[in-house]
Amino acid sequence: MRTRVYFIRHAEPNYNNHDDMTRELSEKGLKDRVLVTEFLRDKQIDAVLSSPFKRAVDTVRDFAEKSGLEIKVVEDFRERRIDNCWIEDFNGFCKKQWEDFNYKLSDGESLEEVQTRNIAALKNVLKRYEGKNLVVGSHGTALSTIINYYDKSFGYAQFEEIRGLMPWVVPFSFEGDVCVEIRTYNVFENQI
Repeated sequence: MRTRVYFIRHAEPNYNNHDDMTRELSEKGLKDRVLVTEFLRDKQIDAVLSSPFKRAVDTVRDFAEKSGLEIKVVEDFRERRIDNCWIEDFNGFCKKQWEDFNYKLSDGESLEEVQTRNIAALKNVLKRYEGKNLVVGSHGTALSTIINYYDKSFGYAQFEEIRGLMPWVVPFSFEGDVCVEIRTYNVFENQI
């Protein structure tokens, strides 16, 4: 009995809001989330879960409301904590983190910590919703570390390729807690 988890990286956020928890979607992001709704329309989704961050919740909200499903927040699906201040050289910081999964700033998380937290949350979800079709509102880095856990060939170069994809859909198929397939979709161009 397969469990399908459709991870949805949030649509474009408002970058003028530097607060990770409350950063909302931009006008473009609000429009683009309809593409997520259309993609998921025929997937027989049983439950919608999300990171607690507003941009992730709001990306899956349109689908959840149209499907009559409640969004269940899973704290540990949140994006990595970078630091207690805005990082100007974000590209350089990302590259260092992908080169060294234990690298972090003084008040931030390493990719190893983000991956461990997200995978633990995913394994709990797989036990609770075995055999179901799920949606999880997620983030670029958090989702990339999940992909990397199951496919070590996904590294910095692949992360760079998807950085501008918002929203981005990554369906995983599991048998028990064993990942048997990962696919990626650019909702603007179908499968990539």
